Amino acid sequence: QVQLVESGGGLVQAGDSLRLSCVASGRTFSRNVMGWFRQAPGKEREFVAAITGSGRYTLYADSVKGRFTISRDNAENTEYLQMNNLKPEDTAVYYCLAGPSVTSLTMRTEQAYEYRGQGTQVTVSS
Repeated sequence: QVQLVESGGGLVQAGDSLRLSCVASGRTFSRNVMGWFRQAPGKEREFVAAITGSGRYTLYADSVKGRFTISRDNAENTEYLQMNNLKPEDTAVYYCLAGPSVTSLTMRTEQAYEYRGQGTQVTVSS
């Protein structure tokens, strides 16, 4: 059974940093795109960042570019999201997604990913 388990969320103040982790089990995603999406209260889930299997190509939403960094450790079957200079508008549940069908053209599309974790809450106070 494939599982994606996120961790690292919490309550922080504006300007602080957090590092989210997502550990995959049940299969390896070392050759697959992995991504992060988030859902704020009352809003639809939105793309945050994604990374190819090799880690050479990354993609970010404009709202987080320059503040967030996505990375991965294929030996550990884990991806990370380093979030710096957090803002209250970053408050959301953050989800880890992965799947063998995602391409560089569909990285922003949630429906392209086959697997999703349960999410971790990030709350940023002003």
